[in-house]
Amino acid sequence: MIKDVLITRLKIIDTPGGNVLHAIQKNDYGYISFGEAYFSEIQNNKVKAWKRHREMTLNIIVPIGIIRFVLFDDRNDSDKKLQQIIISRDNYVRLTVPPMIWLGFQGLYDDISILLNVSNIKHNPEEVDKKNIEEIDFNWSK
Repeated sequence: MIKDVLITRLKIIDTPGGNVLHAIQKNDYGYISFGEAYFSEIQNNKVKAWKRHREMTLNIIVPIGIIRFVLFDDRNDSDKKLQQIIISRDNYVRLTVPPMIWLGFQGLYDDISILLNVSNIKHNPEEVDKKNIEEIDFNWSK
C-alpha cells in the first residue's frame, strides 16, 4: 500500500426499481473539502496515464463498469512503489488519492466505464503534472 492512499468500502443499497450507490459524505475519512465533482469515461482496453496533482486530493468512485487504477509513488526516490486496484460493482470502493501520487487507469469493461471524482479543489491545469505512458514502467496488457 502507498502511504496516504485510502480504499474505503462503500454501500450499495438494493431498492426496488434500481440500487442506491453511496459515494462520499462530508464526515467520511479522506474527505477534505468540496472543489468539484466530474465524471470521466473510459473505453474498454484504453489507458489514460500518467497524471499527478500537486494540490488536489481525488476521491474516485466507479458506479458503472470496471476500471483498473495504477498508482505510482516516487516521493521517496529510494522507495518507489506501485499499487493497483480494480474497482467495479463487485469491488465497490472509494479510492482516495492524495497529492503527488501518479495515477493511470484502464477500462476493463466490454462497454464504456464511468468514474466519478469528487475533488477538494476545482480543476487547475497549473497544478497538474503529466508523463507519457512509457515513462513509468507498468505492463498494462496483464
